[in-house]
Amino acid sequence: MNPLLQDFNTAPFSKISNSHYKSAIKKAIEIAKNEITLIVNNNKLASFNNTTVALDFTGEKLNRITNIFFNLNSAETDDEIQKIAQEISPWLSEFRNDITLNSDLFKKVKTVFDNKEKIDLTPEQRTLLEKQYKSFARNGANLNNSDKTKLRTIDTELSKLSLKFGENVLAETNAFELHLIKEKDLSGLPESAKEAAHQLAKEKGKKGWVFTLDYPSYIPFLTYANNRELRKKMAIAAGKKAYQNNTFNNEKVVLNIVKLRHKRANLLGYKTHAHFVLEERMAETPEKVIKFSNELLKKAKFAAKTEFESLKSYAKKLDGIEQLQKWDGAYYSEKLKKEIFELDQEILKPYFKLENVIDGAFIIANKLFDLKFEEINSIDKYHEDVKTYNVTDLNGNFIAFFYADFHPRNGKRNGAWMTSFKSQQIKNGINERPHVSIVCNFTKPTPTKPSLLTFSEVTTLFHEFGHALHGMLANTTYSSLSGTSVSWDFVELPSQILENWCFQKEALELFARHYKTGEVIPMKYVEKIKESASFHQGIQTLRQLSFGLLDMSWHSQDPTNIKSIKDFESDVFADTKLYPEVKENCMSTAFSHIFQGGYSAGYYSYKWAEVLDADAFEYFLEKGIFNKEIATKFKDNVLSKGGTEKPMILYKRFRGKEPKPDALLKRAGLI
Repeated sequence: MNPLLQDFNTAPFSKISNSHYKSAIKKAIEIAKNEITLIVNNNKLASFNNTTVALDFTGEKLNRITNIFFNLNSAETDDEIQKIAQEISPWLSEFRNDITLNSDLFKKVKTVFDNKEKIDLTPEQRTLLEKQYKSFARNGANLNNSDKTKLRTIDTELSKLSLKFGENVLAETNAFELHLIKEKDLSGLPESAKEAAHQLAKEKGKKGWVFTLDYPSYIPFLTYANNRELRKKMAIAAGKKAYQNNTFNNEKVVLNIVKLRHKRANLLGYKTHAHFVLEERMAETPEKVIKFSNELLKKAKFAAKTEFESLKSYAKKLDGIEQLQKWDGAYYSEKLKKEIFELDQEILKPYFKLENVIDGAFIIANKLFDLKFEEINSIDKYHEDVKTYNVTDLNGNFIAFFYADFHPRNGKRNGAWMTSFKSQQIKNGINERPHVSIVCNFTKPTPTKPSLLTFSEVTTLFHEFGHALHGMLANTTYSSLSGTSVSWDFVELPSQILENWCFQKEALELFARHYKTGEVIPMKYVEKIKESASFHQGIQTLRQLSFGLLDMSWHSQDPTNIKSIKDFESDVFADTKLYPEVKENCMSTAFSHIFQGGYSAGYYSYKWAEVLDADAFEYFLEKGIFNKEIATKFKDNVLSKGGTEKPMILYKRFRGKEPKPDALLKRAGLI
């Protein structure tokens, strides 16, 4: 029996083997097609219930199975899973096209849409109908048969290329290691980093210390290692991922992806891929995004250049460095920060034991949103590192299952993300609650030390937990509008606003305790954390904007004549460049957000959402960071509403007005 084809509540990980996926997905596609056929063959006049709602509820089994499969392909993959992904992605792409290009189905959808003024619909129902109609119209339903065939070919190819891109980046990340056997090469590194590297070497059957491109290994090395040549070696290795003369090179993959995206947009009647994507975002057009980015750039550029000049002078004074390079930035920045604020990340880490930070996030969610988290072992996990929780409200009502996967390993891609194994929806009068997951890459505990987080990792955990709360508190009728199914430039608001609590004394006192003594983090450190929050914000803002502008450049013009990715990048970065060019390095070939994740023509949304989150948190600061009234307004108007109405309507209902960038600029110390 194939466990994926049985009815299950939580994912039956322990019963699934790789051999189950293909047959289950094939069968689930067949089931979904039959559901579509029933809608098409219904002889009654197309109505909101027999067409719009029926269509939204199709493909549930397929969604559950593919959620499991693709989540594991990111968090616990192997060669076989990657091979299966390459096989099934074209099937799924074809199936999606079978729906959007089904002219009989579209006729029914269009009939309901054309009569929407005569139907009494709630705002959520109206949104569902409009989104459904647009998803057909925007994905080829109005094309002639010849163009529909072209679209199918493009979509199949794009799904394969995106997977190939991710596989190459993962392979390159896993292929590099820095194996050190001389103690002097570790000079400057904190004990925790040395111990983790020694542990890794032991696991690999080697003497000495092994450092990798996984963030918990890479970031401390770049930040603390005194040996400049070794920092350079690590930085160049990270920067040339998938940009080397080997089988994992992504240059052709990138060019093929951008050209196919452009071709697809043109086929659908859009000027560029960015015009296609942004039509359904808060930002609306690439022109608006570029204007927004350039206005922020104007504010940040002077600050960034001033900060950079000061960093250069500091490195020269300290070590006689004539030319500051990319592998020097984190190192001298950390030293300067320590000198100015008398704040050392390593002094802070003992106060941020992973388990305590998790508890802190839970306590804050309880104070704000009345949630209770209880660790359980009664549901299946896909890896022993994964923690599982039962989430309830104060009355004991079930809210969600929550999975948390915190440590790096070979089959897991770098970075941090939130995802779900089951979406929330209300069906047959039953509110089906979500199963939500966050995945991070934090240092593993060693025989002598628990997992201790840097302050940056603390904010990462809170960020992903903010996304998770958006998923867990979802309370909509339709799964396609539930939780994080919102505009991508609105989706970062719940995650980014939660980071703000990490800087507040009242919040830190709840969980920042020394892992040995239990002592609460001293107030002087809390003050330093707050003071240093705007340290090098000009440089940080410039960096973030440069990534967004690179993304926009790839997607808001015709890429047909781009021959060299490196030259293209260099031109785009000219206006935001601080460090000298490194000829061996290229960003686009490993820019997973836009070539593998869903952020193409959307990377700007981090900055866009920062405007929202700074403005929203200012409201909390005015009334109190644990003010129940404001928290409830945020829960009821933002977190629980998903994509049921336009983001600005939801935001204004919470805040009472549109956001202005002033709060962000003030917080970043740019005004």
